[in-house]
Amino acid sequence: MARRIITTEKMNEDVTIETSLRPRFLKDYIGQEKIKSTLNIYIEAAKQRGETLDHVLLFGPPGLGKTTLANIIANEMGVDIKTTSGPAIEKPGDIVAVIKGLREGDILFIDEIHRLNRQVEEVLYSAMEDFFIDVVIGTGGTNAKSMHIRLPKFTLIGATTRAGMLTAPLRDRFGVVSRMEFYSEEELRTIVRNSARALKIDIDAEGAEELARRSRGTPRLANRFLKRVRDFAQVTSDGKIDGEIARYALDRLEVDPIGLDHIDRAILMTMIEKFGGGPVGTGAVATTIGEDQGTVEDVYEPYLVQIGFILRTPRGRVVSKEAYDHLGVPYPEQKTAK
Repeated sequence: MARRIITTEKMNEDVTIETSLRPRFLKDYIGQEKIKSTLNIYIEAAKQRGETLDHVLLFGPPGLGKTTLANIIANEMGVDIKTTSGPAIEKPGDIVAVIKGLREGDILFIDEIHRLNRQVEEVLYSAMEDFFIDVVIGTGGTNAKSMHIRLPKFTLIGATTRAGMLTAPLRDRFGVVSRMEFYSEEELRTIVRNSARALKIDIDAEGAEELARRSRGTPRLANRFLKRVRDFAQVTSDGKIDGEIARYALDRLEVDPIGLDHIDRAILMTMIEKFGGGPVGTGAVATTIGEDQGTVEDVYEPYLVQIGFILRTPRGRVVSKEAYDHLGVPYPEQKTAK
């Protein structure tokens, strides 16, 4: 079956390039081995039974490949995929129109699904579970009529960076729930080499290693850095990315040897200088540095927690001794005493 991808916005050149770097099938997808192996079983079982794949929820920090995986699932199932996002669906009629436009077995991918409003969620309950919706036409009283509309059997794939913000009734309707994990340096090296090959960029092993080390476990960052380092290599060197040019370019981009950028450092230094290293809430930190709290919690904090620079405690976030050492700040003696 011919497959179409429908997006809510016109793709610009960067998005087109990004799409060209994305694998199309599970066998080509690097990383997330546990998710791949289980998804492969679910997909093959559904295909053998001739059934629609169960609804899938993918959650984890941004840039780990949730959208890519959704498109791979569509390719593996041999069906069409329609893409939208939580903020784009403003009222129940919007989601009804989208689902009715699907064909049997198609996939509806909703990015930022945690941002759906409650009325839209309630429409999704019966749509996901029993593939029907009840629509009330007209105003209240004798003029109001309820219509029972059957829907094609479809698969909903939801993606979110904030799984905790999903209501329990919506979360429970997903048969497959998978958490996306940060990637290893080895996996990122492979991704960088594959992307360099696709973009016809000359890169050696040391250059790929440097990019992988500073990409904070995130393929989207690795590909973004690859394109920016390519610019430096083209203008300041012979066009080849080696370890030296990679270090030079990433230093200019203010990305340090373990992947921290100026906002990461601002978060840590604010916690140290303004709040004594914590405990402190993310809201207070975000306000102090002039960032959105959701951005701090979704984009920056997960990696800082992953590498052990921020510790989550019942009283708030605390900066670890390892972070003090990395920043070259003396660790307070009273904290050592504790």
